[in-house]
Amino acid sequence: MDRFRRGQSQAPLRVKTMKFSKLIGLTRTFIDWLWDLVKTLKLTAAVVVVMSLAFIGISVLIGMPPFGFVVIIGFVAVPTAWYIVRAQRANTSAVSKLTNMRLLTVIFAATLGTMVAIQAIPYGRAHSNPPITGEPEWATPRTRELMVRACFGCHSNEVEYPIYASVAPISWVVEAHVAEGREKVNYSEFDSRQRGADETIEVIQEGSMPPSYYTQFGRHPEAKLTTAEVAELIAGLKATPGHSGR
Repeated sequence: MDRFRRGQSQAPLRVKTMKFSKLIGLTRTFIDWLWDLVKTLKLTAAVVVVMSLAFIGISVLIGMPPFGFVVIIGFVAVPTAWYIVRAQRANTSAVSKLTNMRLLTVIFAATLGTMVAIQAIPYGRAHSNPPITGEPEWATPRTRELMVRACFGCHSNEVEYPIYASVAPISWVVEAHVAEGREKVNYSEFDSRQRGADETIEVIQEGSMPPSYYTQFGRHPEAKLTTAEVAELIAGLKATPGHSGR
């Protein structure tokens, strides 16, 4: 009886082990197939690597939201993979059908098609500015002026959306930044508790606000405060209720 019970308890473990071994086998098969493809089409592989690195680098600089990577890479990869599989099934010799020129044409076409297709995704097109329910009791008008320049682009309900904010994937980036900024602290809704307000002075002193991607490529030059303006802003914030040091 004990042996029977032990056998029953070990059965699910054996099933899981078999499934895991099968998954490893499929993964190895895929890697081998992909490596053979890379060795056959070295030029295409090199172009894809360069394109991928450029895409990732630029996306990180502008603060692309995670789903943007998934959508864009997926939209390009799916038709490309479909073409590769179809070409290999159509011929006994993959090389005769899969040439660098043909595959690069498919990749570039898929990339262009992706840029067109993602314009239909509604995320990032609302450009909403909810009502202003209350601002801090700014120490001086100058304090508010500097805050508007440096922080209101994401941390308020007075966001001025540029023309390019309607073009995906830039629209996704802008929407994600504004949503995240308002969630941390919204200076247009200061009548309710804004937990991130206590860190305002600290992040300005550290230079992490405004973030580097906000002023990359010459964008939002007004947000780049001089050393004197930063000192002036910090002094004003210390005299403004609701911030650290007050």
